[in-house]
Amino acid sequence: MTKERLQKLRGERKAVIDAATARVKEQKKAIGAIKAALEKGGRTVPELASATGIPGAEVLWYLATLKKYGRVLEGEKDGGYFRYRLAPEGREED
Repeated sequence: MTKERLQKLRGERKAVIDAATARVKEQKKAIGAIKAALEKGGRTVPELASATGIPGAEVLWYLATLKKYGRVLEGEKDGGYFRYRLAPEGREED
C-alpha cells in the first residue's frame, strides 16, 4: 500500500481505533480496581461490586476472565456466592 492509502485508511478507522483504545483503558481500570479490592482479602461478587462501583454482572465477567487465566481463585461459598481471592504470583499463566 502507498503511504497515502495507509493515511486514508487510518483516518477512516480513527473512530473505531479510539473507541477500542478507550474500552481497553476502561477494562484495565476495572481489573485494577477488582484486584486492589481483593488485596484486602477474599470477597464475593456483591462485595466487590460495592467496593469498586462496578455493576455485579461486570464484576462476575471480569472474575471469570481472571479465574480462567489463573489470576484469581474461587474459594468457599459464603451464602449464595463464592468468595474470590488473588492467586499467588507463581500461579499466573500468560
